[in-house]
Amino acid sequence: MLKNRVLLSYILLLLGLWSCQQQKTKEEKKVDNIITKKDTIALEPKNIIPEVEQRMIEQGLVDIQTLDSTIMVELKYSTTDNFVKTDVYGDLTRAYLQPKAAEMLVKASIALQKKYPNYRLLVYDAARPLTVQHTLWNLLDTIPPKKREDFVASPTIASIHNFGSAVDLTVYDLTTKQPLDMGTKYDFFGDLAYPRLEYKMLKEGKLSKEQLANRIVLREAMASVGYMRIESEWWHFNAISRARAKSLYKIVE
Repeated sequence: MLKNRVLLSYILLLLGLWSCQQQKTKEEKKVDNIITKKDTIALEPKNIIPEVEQRMIEQGLVDIQTLDSTIMVELKYSTTDNFVKTDVYGDLTRAYLQPKAAEMLVKASIALQKKYPNYRLLVYDAARPLTVQHTLWNLLDTIPPKKREDFVASPTIASIHNFGSAVDLTVYDLTTKQPLDMGTKYDFFGDLAYPRLEYKMLKEGKLSKEQLANRIVLREAMASVGYMRIESEWWHFNAISRARAKSLYKIVE
């Protein structure tokens, strides 16, 4: 009998403790929630912006994908898939432009998708720090300076990329999950990449009608909003002239 009473007392004690736990005040529960949330936030990794991006932001440049998330970005100089076979951008993986150039690019993206719903702009390069321009220039030191300018602008003159007013890009097809065939890879330096020689290349059978048509798709979207092509690279477009860029903006260091 005594053993049963002890057992009953123990059960009643446990029930009492459980009841007290259930009767926690709203204030206590609120404090518990705040502490839990605070601990969770403390464990989350901080969103650290790389120094090179921070400098661009401080100069007023904008991440183009914050304006249009459908624009795709694959900075080739953040990979080894480029003409110097070297990652020269390091932490820079997002594409930045001056606000005006970025707005123009968004309009080009809209124009492209209106005509071709399954197509997207794919950016290979945008604002480029002058330090990287020096790196690219120096990596081609086996080529005489005069000839070297056919491949990369001299840092003493600066590229329009260095002012955040030029973009290198192609068109991506969501159906095939591939960029359109433009006849050459990005950063191909030769006659086949030259817009001014396209009809000559077409006549010689080096460029197909489809490849030329694909270039025209890109060119028309960019030209419709004021971007200007150059005659030696099908992928390169300037938002404004070099002289205008120099008068308006500081070089991205």
